[in-house]
Amino acid sequence: MYTVLLPVDTAESRATAQVETAIELPNAGAEVEVVLLHVFSEADRAEKTSPLQLRAGERAHQRLRDAGVAVEPMSRHGDPATEILEAAEEVDANLILLGGRKRSPLGSVLFGSVSQEVTLDADRPVVVTGDRRQQRAPSHRCQSCGEEYYTDHDLDIPSCRNCGGTKVEPVSGRESDEPTKAA
Repeated sequence: MYTVLLPVDTAESRATAQVETAIELPNAGAEVEVVLLHVFSEADRAEKTSPLQLRAGERAHQRLRDAGVAVEPMSRHGDPATEILEAAEEVDANLILLGGRKRSPLGSVLFGSVSQEVTLDADRPVVVTGDRRQQRAPSHRCQSCGEEYYTDHDLDIPSCRNCGGTKVEPVSGRESDEPTKAA
């Protein structure tokens, strides 16, 4: 069995990219087992909460199962990079499959980068997927953190699923059938 450690945060687009990459591995349905990890900041939350209780974790789990890939949830708490590396050792992962976000070099220095730390300190292969956005323009965007939403419905989104902020606003001038341009 080929074991993939797949740490997810709350961003569905990154989790989607990670899951699709796992599913595309050779013989994924028969020979790949995914350990779906979320690192919580508080110990009591990690003990009481599964990654499947997070929207990104729930969707990742369902997509993996739909594709016939064995998946096991795991919760930990503490520093994300440290816990990812320790979990990889614990499950003897053959691969760590991360969903990194785009940051400028200065942003990585100021805010740190879990992907960068894991990549530099891992003693096993690491793949960083980034985001896999839908092929159309977002309908709404959080003005606080930039999280994007894709819906065909005209609705109000009261709070951001990523940061909890209340500044989720419709994107003006979007063409719903226009694909987004790659940067």
